[in-house]
Amino acid sequence: MWFQQVMFFLAGAGALGGAIGVVTLRNPFYSVLSLVAHLIFLAVLFLLLQAEFLAAAQVVVYAGAVMVLYVFVVAYVGGSDEPLRPEGGALRVLGPLFAFVLVVELCIALLGSSLGLIDSPGTDVPAGFGTPAEIGSLLLRRFLVPFEAASYLLLVAAVGAVVLARRRRGLEEQEVGA
Repeated sequence: MWFQQVMFFLAGAGALGGAIGVVTLRNPFYSVLSLVAHLIFLAVLFLLLQAEFLAAAQVVVYAGAVMVLYVFVVAYVGGSDEPLRPEGGALRVLGPLFAFVLVVELCIALLGSSLGLIDSPGTDVPAGFGTPAEIGSLLLRRFLVPFEAASYLLLVAAVGAVVLARRRRGLEEQEVGA
């Protein structure tokens, strides 16, 4: 029992550290690697919840296939001497403000929840919970639209990164002049 608790806090801290690394690292390649670490720690959390199929899908699909796509996009975009965002502006003021509001909201949610149930054994789950058949049924019946929307969002993000990289490098001007 103590091993699971230690692993939970280590995986939780790793997942949180990876998520913080995604938004704080300036180099896009390191940010993608931080996202891979975050997804792997999430897979460890799924294993602790005894959702082995979800953990395997997390590693194979997200940390594997999708992250390879992002690594290729980052390699295509490449580094540039110009900053990705202008210095100052509204982001410098609104970013910390939204972060503070999020921390306050999380504290209210944590304190308002029933923390007394932590020592309880938890709820009973049905026998087929977490099986590939149950997950497939949920994805194709109940969550089909959000599942497809997420795939389109990933596709649009990758195409947008390629288009922005072409504009940023000035490749369109070279093609017109040739």
